[in-house]
Amino acid sequence: MNLHEYQAKELFRAAGIPVPPGETATDVEGAREIAARLGYPVVVKAQVLIGGRGKAGGVKVVANGEDLARESRRILGMEIRGFNVHRVLVTPSADIAREYYAGIVLDRRNERPVLMVSPAGGIDIEEVARSRPEKILKIPIDSRGLPAYRARAAARFLDSDPAVRKQIAPILARLERVYHDQDATLAEINPLVVDRRGAVLALDAKIVLDDSALDRHADLAALRDREAEDPGEVEAREQGLSYVKLDGSIGCIVNGAGLAMATMDLVQLYGGKPANFLDIGGSSNPDKVVAAMGILTRAPRVRAVLFNIFGGITRCDDVARGLLAALDRMKLKLPIVIRLTGTNEKEARDLLSQRGLIALSDMDEAVRAAIARAAEAA
Repeated sequence: MNLHEYQAKELFRAAGIPVPPGETATDVEGAREIAARLGYPVVVKAQVLIGGRGKAGGVKVVANGEDLARESRRILGMEIRGFNVHRVLVTPSADIAREYYAGIVLDRRNERPVLMVSPAGGIDIEEVARSRPEKILKIPIDSRGLPAYRARAAARFLDSDPAVRKQIAPILARLERVYHDQDATLAEINPLVVDRRGAVLALDAKIVLDDSALDRHADLAALRDREAEDPGEVEAREQGLSYVKLDGSIGCIVNGAGLAMATMDLVQLYGGKPANFLDIGGSSNPDKVVAAMGILTRAPRVRAVLFNIFGGITRCDDVARGLLAALDRMKLKLPIVIRLTGTNEKEARDLLSQRGLIALSDMDEAVRAAIARAAEAA
């Protein structure tokens, strides 16, 4: 579960991490009142559950009320990568001397959290990792948390000023406690800044919570902003589907996370782009397939749907029944490519053939066919 920046900052503030003052507004008049209290110049920041706000024009510094009204109105009417902006954060403009990156991330390969810091802050950390890996320090975190000596080592990597390092080290330790105590999978400050007075501030905040741990964090679960979430992800969660929206044109419906990831890799390998990760799981409930089709067909970027089913616990004939039910209920114009093999494969093929649908056996062939059909439909 993603938190908005303003929500993440509240958790940081409660943990003793210094953050600038700020308030949120859902209309221009509210933003104007906040700016008047804080004093100009201020920054107006779109609150959406996705990155890339700055590049999209969703973060603007304004110097007066006229500029604030214009930019607030524009930002509140924006759509950023498919997410509508319903709220802005108004916060004082910082006089920045230096910008750093600090984050606690989950290292899935080594199955442990890692503190990552970089003196190249304020930009995409993935780009820094690709182009300047020497600018990133990684410190593994074990069950003891982040010891003070390791926090100090990370602070030394970031800044040569002892007074600044003395501020950074406890911020990093508190960041780790937020990550641990809130059952997060990501707790990030980008940028962590030093202002002209020498004070260190968390100028931005990002927290991703582990959905599986929300049962023991009722206060955090209550922060979920359904209005700001992708409608497909909300519906998928309610239907018991694992769904992640992506930027491509090939809608994928697959059973099993491993096969789903392999399918996405093949789509990329053959020159296509997946529109989503969608795992219907091991269930043989046709209604899940109907729900999955509904989610994908409402996604405007999807140009073709690829079914990739390996029947084990999941029965191929139940998946076929779900697809046929979706075709009966929905006016579908998207091309559909089906690959299935495994449990009740013959029965599934018979059901599909009665409706003029052909199921392929080869995964590579199906992926290439889906890419070709998407290109034709573009």
